[in-house]
Amino acid sequence: MTLDWSVLDIDAGTEVERIAGRLREGVVGSLHKRGAVVAISGGVDSAVCAALAVRAFGPERVVTLILPEQESSADSAIHARALAAYLGIEPVEQNIGPTLAAIGCYHARDEAVRRVVPEFGAGWRMKIIVAGGTQGRFNHFRLVVESPSGESHEARLGLSEYLQIVAATSFKQRIRKSIEYFHADRRNYAVIGTPNRLEYDQGFFVKNGDGSADVKPIAHLYKSQVYALAAYLRLPAEVTAAAPTTDTYSLPQGQDEFYFSLPYRQMDLALWALNHRIDPEPLAELLGLSVETVRHVYDDIRAKRRATQYLHRRPILVAPVVEIESVW
Repeated sequence: MTLDWSVLDIDAGTEVERIAGRLREGVVGSLHKRGAVVAISGGVDSAVCAALAVRAFGPERVVTLILPEQESSADSAIHARALAAYLGIEPVEQNIGPTLAAIGCYHARDEAVRRVVPEFGAGWRMKIIVAGGTQGRFNHFRLVVESPSGESHEARLGLSEYLQIVAATSFKQRIRKSIEYFHADRRNYAVIGTPNRLEYDQGFFVKNGDGSADVKPIAHLYKSQVYALAAYLRLPAEVTAAAPTTDTYSLPQGQDEFYFSLPYRQMDLALWALNHRIDPEPLAELLGLSVETVRHVYDDIRAKRRATQYLHRRPILVAPVVEIESVW
């Protein structure tokens, strides 16, 4: 099979109408809900999901939420407001920072960081980056901190510190999801999840956080294809031009720094090629990488699938409840 970038091409107009129709069928027909709730971050995934919901239900039956906290980028809220205005929706805005502080999100995170960098304190910023996967080694995580004077320090994270930092920051996604379901429940609406195929396949979401939803309309689409839908829908330029970020830590962080082996466009093609059993050689030539690096990328994709499989699983029951399971 010949491999080139065109394998990711889609008919965006046809796909928009297909998804909108499936949303109407699934939300109204199967779930018996009246509309949709979408938390918009200013990024392209949530923007496309919100636009698809408007296409399916009309703006009067879509609630958009903007849920920043003290470490969110100011640009995220600006872009989200621009999107809501473009879609003709008055967004619901709520700062979740006080809630996160009250339940210990920042304190628990900072406590773990200080075990690695004792001087970390007020005015410092931080992020986590991933290393090792594209070199054929086990993935491990490194802590990057920046002092108020702009000095940067980097250190390898121990497992307990890494787990505590991630567990603490996962409060952010879980609190947002609680608010989404509050607005969904009070209106009898469905909650729209926003993961694209890269995120869904590789487990780049928080269980019972951003991984929780009633419907996930773009989970089958590669990130490049989501951008194609955004262009077709003529979404605001500040949304369609924004680079993918986690918007989770106080230092700016690209998704490829924290989780994926490659920038999203290359990652899309690598995932497509692995899914279609393409040998490493043609992908390496197209991406300008060594064959060895591509083999490591393939191995990293498989490893993340294994490690995050539990995120997709239903709760384990001791014995089946056949009267309920037979409904599904």
